[in-house]
Amino acid sequence: MAFLASSPAPKGATGVLVLADGTIVWGRGFGATGSAVGEVCFNTAMTGYQEVMTDPSYAAQIVTFTFPHIGNVGTNDEDIESVVESAVGCIVREDVTVQSNFRSEAEFVEWMAKLGKIGLAGVDTRALTRRIRSAGAPNAVIAHDPNGNFDLDALLQRGQEWPGLEGMDLAVRVSREKQENWEGGYWTLGKGYGRAPRKEKPHVVAIDYGSKDNIFRNLVKAGARVTVVPAKTSLEDIMALDPDGVFLSNGPGDPAATGEYAVPVIKALLDKDVPLFGICLGHQMLALAAGAKTAKMHQGHRGANHPVQRVGEGWGESTGLVEITSMNHGFAVDADTLPEGVEQTHVSLFDGSNCGISISGKKAFGVQYHPEASPGPQDSFYLFEKFVGMLG
Repeated sequence: MAFLASSPAPKGATGVLVLADGTIVWGRGFGATGSAVGEVCFNTAMTGYQEVMTDPSYAAQIVTFTFPHIGNVGTNDEDIESVVESAVGCIVREDVTVQSNFRSEAEFVEWMAKLGKIGLAGVDTRALTRRIRSAGAPNAVIAHDPNGNFDLDALLQRGQEWPGLEGMDLAVRVSREKQENWEGGYWTLGKGYGRAPRKEKPHVVAIDYGSKDNIFRNLVKAGARVTVVPAKTSLEDIMALDPDGVFLSNGPGDPAATGEYAVPVIKALLDKDVPLFGICLGHQMLALAAGAKTAKMHQGHRGANHPVQRVGEGWGESTGLVEITSMNHGFAVDADTLPEGVEQTHVSLFDGSNCGISISGKKAFGVQYHPEASPGPQDSFYLFEKFVGMLG
């Protein structure tokens, strides 16, 4: 890494990352050309890069993959988590690996270009990750030009003028625009995705703040019929669907900003004793509705190997059990602000941050991590079964 004032482009550089503090990182661009602004984060997963890059929770973010070899399984249409806005780009250590997988339909480089995402290879991702860990996730601009022509001053200005994720409501940008009867089933090798049976009960209404499709598939696998509605759907419209339970999805941005319109609806659902289950952003907004607060994290948690421990009452013999989980979040519930009647159920063994709550006297709980994985371990599927099982 070097600073802007003394950073001429090295020979062969066709990509660049310009941090808002003036730090410049050169590399080899791939995927789409042009430039994009976002917050730089890092993800420690060794697999599932396609699912990561299509997760709406990564909207307005540039993902640094700590695993050095990306691209070896290629890409395919089945592993896309969402077709809405997601990560604007990614940073990798080695040049993208040539595909070598029987499911692959296109090279990662070609797929990135098709989706308009910018890639930067040849970067010391270990050094960049250490910088994020010590100084926090920075705002930056990633750019790719095959001819290596960059207006560094303009890129720096763009990065400095971008307001950042804190205070930003991104759910409205990634939520679906209309109601949808979810019909996708679970994936099996050789058969792909089946179709969900449209049974009468139990009926889950899922509020889409930027959801991954695999969440809906797991709800179906657990036995639910799922109807998905946009982020700003009113309480009246939700109740008109006669839900047995309401699911609060993951999504990008600041939960306090999204909560301005989401929290009043969630509070009203709690008042009506409607069973609730929240994941990630949905978990954070459930906590806000219960009276807690959220805060921006220094570096965030993103990866497929995060240990989470079960704490509090109600676990029986499994108290203290550790789940290996998939995570993607830059905000968290402040456990010190949990009011009386809201119990902490899970904590991160990395930093002790809150990873789960339940509300006393209500059929309402949430977790900070992603029990649907994609990518990641499947230790936590029981949460879908728990939610659907309480719906009758």
